[in-house]
Amino acid sequence: MADLLSLTDLPDGFEYPRGFVHVVELALTQLQPWWIIDGERLRERYEGLQKRYPARVLVPFAVRQDRDDVACFDVDRGRVSIVHDFAEPGYEQRDELPDFYAWLRQAIEDLIEFIA
Repeated sequence: MADLLSLTDLPDGFEYPRGFVHVVELALTQLQPWWIIDGERLRERYEGLQKRYPARVLVPFAVRQDRDDVACFDVDRGRVSIVHDFAEPGYEQRDELPDFYAWLRQAIEDLIEFIA
């Protein structure tokens, strides 16, 4: 199993969605250009997003290799937000999807386009 954030590290009341955990357990983590992150890389990104965007409650789970885009569980909105990391606060939001499965569908489309 991937080294994800523990319940004590996650925002109060947030748990990883079951579908996300299942995808990680299946080791479907390299969906080029998207990569599901874990371990120290995940922790660094999580802490960095908290510092750069303190008004938001974001739990990162994937990064896009060809951009500074990060897919995050947006705890306040109850959705998945694609954040252009390192943008000025207020300008970071690139896209929003209803849930993890919508993000996964888009990531597979991105994979097809990326390798085509």
